[in-house]
Amino acid sequence: MNIGDASRSSRLPAKTIRYYEEIGLIQPDRAGNGYRDYSQTHLHKLQFLQRSRGLGFSIDECRQLLALYEDKGRASADVKAMTQSKITAIETKINELESLKQTLMHLAENCRGNSRPECPILNDLARGGSFPKDS
Repeated sequence: MNIGDASRSSRLPAKTIRYYEEIGLIQPDRAGNGYRDYSQTHLHKLQFLQRSRGLGFSIDECRQLLALYEDKGRASADVKAMTQSKITAIETKINELESLKQTLMHLAENCRGNSRPECPILNDLARGGSFPKDS
């Protein structure tokens, strides 16, 4: 099948499929005219990559997962360890985002949001030292 058909079947943009080819995640066959020719095996790999990326795995992690998937002698413990590591990273990110949310909610609650220039949100941002001082 051509890249358009592979794109529709895998729910990946053709640009993404070309990128995956460029970085060596997938190597489609070439038809006599030089066009990419995707088999059912290629389509399965693209769907695997689409699902893996959708679950938050990085390109490098997808490369590792694909290698493990293709290795019939793999230890499922390796796959589980990668998944548990991803869960830990997601939990860390959730905690960081919850902390950010709480900080922003506190700042918003303490801002009157009126026509006066006093703004505790800007004051807090300025106290963080992220703005250059006037000389």
